[in-house]
Amino acid sequence: MAKITESLSIQQARKLVLLSQKIPPAKASGTALSASLSAIEHLGYIQIDTISAIERAHHHTLWNRNPLYQNTHLDQLVADKKVFEYWSHAAAYLPMRDYRFSLPRKRAIANGDAKHWFKRDAKLMNSVLKRIADEGPLMAKDFDQTGKKKGEWTTKPAKQALENLFMQGDVMIGSRLNFHKVYELTERVLPDDINTNIPNEEEHLRFLINRYLEANGLGQASEIAYLLKNTKIPVQGMLQEMHLSGELMQIIVGENKYYTLANSLELLNKPLARNKLNILSPFDNLVIQRKRLKTLFNFDYQIECYVPEAKRQYGYFSLPILWNGKFVARMDCKAERKNNILHINHIALEDKLTKTEDFAYSLVKELQSFMKFNNCNKVQLYKTTPSNFTPILNDLINNMAT
Repeated sequence: MAKITESLSIQQARKLVLLSQKIPPAKASGTALSASLSAIEHLGYIQIDTISAIERAHHHTLWNRNPLYQNTHLDQLVADKKVFEYWSHAAAYLPMRDYRFSLPRKRAIANGDAKHWFKRDAKLMNSVLKRIADEGPLMAKDFDQTGKKKGEWTTKPAKQALENLFMQGDVMIGSRLNFHKVYELTERVLPDDINTNIPNEEEHLRFLINRYLEANGLGQASEIAYLLKNTKIPVQGMLQEMHLSGELMQIIVGENKYYTLANSLELLNKPLARNKLNILSPFDNLVIQRKRLKTLFNFDYQIECYVPEAKRQYGYFSLPILWNGKFVARMDCKAERKNNILHINHIALEDKLTKTEDFAYSLVKELQSFMKFNNCNKVQLYKTTPSNFTPILNDLINNMAT
């Protein structure tokens, strides 16, 4: 028999989501490296991004879950065979323990049942694979390259072959060198004891649902199947089945229905840290689904690096700012690494933010950690919206210990 549907207030729903996302992070036991691994395993993935206006998104997301995070952690965890690179809804670091659940997509691509964006050249793929087998790990630049480069998307045949081999599972990213992928045969990368049994459809659906709800607190079929082709309908069916069996609860938040794990509501008994502020990446797991963010947190957010400069409202790389469990501002900034300066081009406050002085104190406190994370020791503020926030914040910045 299905569990009784319960109702949560929007405040309770937000608290459940934040505690499930481990923001703010609780004190971790063990080493800093093990805390980073724990965060990846809990969240299920960490999105990789190439934009380097500040520290890249994969570092930034982990830093917000682990205050002791070091940028060397991801390389070390890959070397230790604890995480691996593959595709989630986008390029990502994934827990090695979940490796077998990447296999359905790899098999579908290898069989031609799913498409990748590069055209397959079987002869070239075999040639590339043989070179890696004979010579060991190689980068794209180690192959003779022909063809033209169009915009940011390379069309070089060897690179396409490498990516096709990667997506279908013949090679993995064994390491990165100056952020360039180093490809290696899959059997040389995988731990000896890893489970390589391909899950059946029910196993895979249960995995997607459980991992999502553990990390996000509550969810709908469209959110769990986010950017995963042809999965929304089967996910919806499995959600209903798990609800009927009592594995999941159905909850109502406002006019929206969600599912949650049967024991997740116990999190609401835990406190949510007050006056804690987090400067988040645009690709953070908490904010990556913009529609969900708007529905649950009333925060209409868009990253504007893909928007023509003349049409930008907030800036090239505006970062969502979470304070007291609410999204109250966004900050466009750039780390000038040569001179160790964090340039804050624009801070825009949400209209709903009223305690601006309290917010400014919390922001400046967090800025000190954020500057250190970005290897900066100075900060320069250029613009705020509203403009009367500029002197308030500048006074605190000028008095800030460096």
